[in-house]
Amino acid sequence: MTATSPTTPKNKAVRSDLPADLPADLSASVAVFLIALPLSLGIALATGAPLQAGLVAAAVGGIVAGRLGGAPLQVSGPAAGLTVVTAELIQHYGWRTTCAITVLAGLCQLGLAFLRTARSALMVSPAIVHGMLAGIGVTIALAQLHIVLGGTPQSSAVANVVGLPGQLADLHPAALGVSVLTLVVLLGWPRLPGRAGGALRKVPAALAAVATATAFATLAGLTLPRVDLPSWRSHALPELPQGPLLGIIAAVLTITLVGSVESLLSAVATDKLIGSERSSAGRPPRADLNRELRGQGAANIVSGALGGLPVTGVAVRSVANVKAGATSRRSAMLHGFWVLLAAGLLVPVLDLIPLAALAALVMAVGVQMVSITHLRSVTRHGEVLVYGTTIAAVVLGGVLEGVAIGIAVAVALALHRLARTRITLEKQDSGVHRVWARGQLTFLAVPRLSRVLNQIPHDAPAVVELDGSFMDHAAYETLQDWQDSHRAHGGSVEVTGRSGARTSEGDWRPAPRGTHQCCRPWTPWQNHCDHRPAHARTAAAPAQAQAQAPASAATAAQAAAAAEHPAPAPLRRGAGQLANGIGTFQRDTAPLVRDELARLAREGQRPSQLFLTCADSRLVTSMITASGPGDLFTVRNVGNLVPLPGAESTDDSVAAAIEYAVDVLKVDSITVCGHSGCGAMQALLNSSPTTPMTPLRRWLRHGLPSLERMGSRHHAWARIAGRLPADAVEQLCLTNVVQQLEHLRAHESVARRLAEGTLELHGMYFHVGEAQAYLLSEGEDFFDCRVFDSVGQNA
Repeated sequence: MTATSPTTPKNKAVRSDLPADLPADLSASVAVFLIALPLSLGIALATGAPLQAGLVAAAVGGIVAGRLGGAPLQVSGPAAGLTVVTAELIQHYGWRTTCAITVLAGLCQLGLAFLRTARSALMVSPAIVHGMLAGIGVTIALAQLHIVLGGTPQSSAVANVVGLPGQLADLHPAALGVSVLTLVVLLGWPRLPGRAGGALRKVPAALAAVATATAFATLAGLTLPRVDLPSWRSHALPELPQGPLLGIIAAVLTITLVGSVESLLSAVATDKLIGSERSSAGRPPRADLNRELRGQGAANIVSGALGGLPVTGVAVRSVANVKAGATSRRSAMLHGFWVLLAAGLLVPVLDLIPLAALAALVMAVGVQMVSITHLRSVTRHGEVLVYGTTIAAVVLGGVLEGVAIGIAVAVALALHRLARTRITLEKQDSGVHRVWARGQLTFLAVPRLSRVLNQIPHDAPAVVELDGSFMDHAAYETLQDWQDSHRAHGGSVEVTGRSGARTSEGDWRPAPRGTHQCCRPWTPWQNHCDHRPAHARTAAAPAQAQAQAPASAATAAQAAAAAEHPAPAPLRRGAGQLANGIGTFQRDTAPLVRDELARLAREGQRPSQLFLTCADSRLVTSMITASGPGDLFTVRNVGNLVPLPGAESTDDSVAAAIEYAVDVLKVDSITVCGHSGCGAMQALLNSSPTTPMTPLRRWLRHGLPSLERMGSRHHAWARIAGRLPADAVEQLCLTNVVQQLEHLRAHESVARRLAEGTLELHGMYFHVGEAQAYLLSEGEDFFDCRVFDSVGQNA
């Protein structure tokens, strides 16, 4: 038998795959090139650098960062996010020193990548990043507005605003007309109607706008400043940095920080876009952020050395690359080669472009950087102050100053929220003094906590309710010392959790390192996962059983009987797991919840809401809602469906549960909870008229209205956290929640309570893979992640 190299089949597979993937990458590279060419010239114009510098950065970003970077489908080049920084550097140090600063920034990026700090760049609050980009966008738009009007931009955003009235009084009709034409084509191109419009829309809007404005200006014979690409022989290369050392260091750090954050965020966004648009079979590997940072550093070194602008990952071009069908990094590299060829062969054509057209294009990009979606996001999460402060600081002071001020405001806001703890004392008619501590108990709250606790008489019964998820050592010591002192003087103390359930000392004590707390805040379940080795569990079990066994005659008799009879045969795997789970509950959990369950047994159940969700085993309702016994009246079925009253093949069990919860238990709200990857929704999508009628298919017929709603033109698609669903299954899962809420309103008991104003309906979606819950916004099909602070208010 002939020996064969183990690598031979793999190499053959790679070679055979190349022809299949290359056409897609080639097509995508052309699409990205057509977008990158006018934007690169426009960004160079906005910075005041030689226009060729934009082409150099685009070519180097495509070839070097595309080859060495860690995000295969990300496209790099000159970006609007560094426009303001680069313009300031050129004004202070000149172009050649700015090129040297770019090289040094690239070296810093290589150092950060070597230290594997790429992930730490993502720790910056999104409100700061969005505010930084919005502030840069405002600054760009103000500067380019002067060129649009036929003038020259000033050195700062404030100067541009001050000089705007004078510029409006001295308009240049030719420049303004070309700029307006550029904007009209740019904004109207994606909305071209009809079949012909669909064919034209394949041409990028930026290219169409600049080409139209150039053709108009040329045919009309307008006298305007135009692109002037000098000879490559006179192209400026970097020189040794000249200027104050601290200023040079600050400039290098600014380019490094802004460029790295923008590149890494763009890589993460590109990954999300790929995941939402492509199946697992067609996806490239996820971005390696440290490798991406190395690629960006190498690209900046080469770009600066060749007299180009700073390079970052660019979201606009990356999105275009993904949507054009790129499959590998070859697309970004080919786009760089096309830019390189255009810089050498298309100079006469590029020299025809009016500067006003490029200024209008870049101004539109700047305005788009002030994203309404980002503003809504920071508003929902209570970070408008950080966002607004960062924008103002970037516009008035600069990028580095704006980011620093934004970080300072974000830290101050976080400390304020951490310190915002409400501690109140109330004396009840029964004589019990009840203390409510709502919020995080840290050393900042210790003076208030101590003052309130010392107001309780020494011999009085007291209840302390801790409604928070964190207690530091200082607060713990304060509460522990007061509790010991109060009991020593004859008083009684009961510490309870959020739901009012009695909590043992170990539940509110700061957890030791290594303690498993996957199910907080319902603390009795916190140790349900035993990670000890098997021999440790075996050795500890007799001791635990002896410590927790009740001293009763019945228990002793059972132990004696067990000793007389041999152990039963080992249980099957499923039965063994069940028996182990029951044993763990009886040993570890039952002693902690026995008093609470005894109270519920005496008083009966009084749940606050009906929770209707899927039977999927991955949905643990008590965990994702932080609830315990007596809190939820739960109905689970395949697909979280609510059959319409009177529908064919209606299952009365769901209707009976709704009637019982609404009319007998008097719940305050009903929640319908769907989840990602729902098998019922997948089966509904895959069903066909020829599918055999089984019990599952008969049940799924109650989900057909959801399928019809998703395909209807009369209903907007449900959205999740500001984005469209990842695929058809997620779209149907979200739509199904909305539709089942409509079905709920058709039930007589629900309709009556809704009319009375005594019942609320809520929609919820749980993304299993992200462990993230989303709530349906009232009045629109929009699921969002609501962040709640410790007081229970929307943060």
